[in-house]
Amino acid sequence: MREIVLDTETTGFEPGEGHRIVEIGAVELVNLMPTGRTYHQYINPERAMPQEAFDVHGLGDDFLRDKPVFAQVADAFLAFIGPDSKLVIHNAAFDMKFLNAELSWCRRPPIAQDRAVDTLAIARRRFPGSPGSLDALCRRFGVDNSSREKHGALLDSELLAEVYLELLGGRQPDFALGGPMATGLSTAAGQPAGWRPRPRPVPLPPRLTEAEAAAHAAFVAGMGEAALWNRYR
Repeated sequence: MREIVLDTETTGFEPGEGHRIVEIGAVELVNLMPTGRTYHQYINPERAMPQEAFDVHGLGDDFLRDKPVFAQVADAFLAFIGPDSKLVIHNAAFDMKFLNAELSWCRRPPIAQDRAVDTLAIARRRFPGSPGSLDALCRRFGVDNSSREKHGALLDSELLAEVYLELLGGRQPDFALGGPMATGLSTAAGQPAGWRPRPRPVPLPPRLTEAEAAAHAAFVAGMGEAALWNRYR
């Protein structure tokens, strides 16, 4: 199972008001384990960075001026996330509306909404009434976010990956029983659909000695024919 933990930074809150993506960060998980593969890209929003956005992200016009526009990186981004991997996003509706707006502006097909896994919604179901921000969840699970002085897409996606695994019950909620090691496979895809263990070609030899078998038979015989044991011989 391949999932992409993803975060974006933007110039504002609404693409319909002309706001754009300025940074994308993403982390790959396979079978709920980080693979070390990441995607990170700064993007020229082709508009001035509002002061409030600069205060949050620390990304200014001078820094972004020589970065590629979204249309120039769209194909590389789509190749990284793949055609069907789930996208793990905190407050997914926000990032998805910006990603699909940017994709529409450069004439690329939208990302299906059902690919998004919203960790904010998961957190609210698990901890109703508690703060659901990424910082609050890091504190709850003991995830070190001390380097998060400013919002950064790659750092936030790395933190979110740790939080997501905790929300699911820990780094290996299924004890890796469904992963590649369960089948002897080393491929990232893990076991094929419908896989079942085959019967052992040669039965294991019995570990019961002849003396133990005779002692057991004598014990059962002493219980008489009405003994429960005799019904299942």
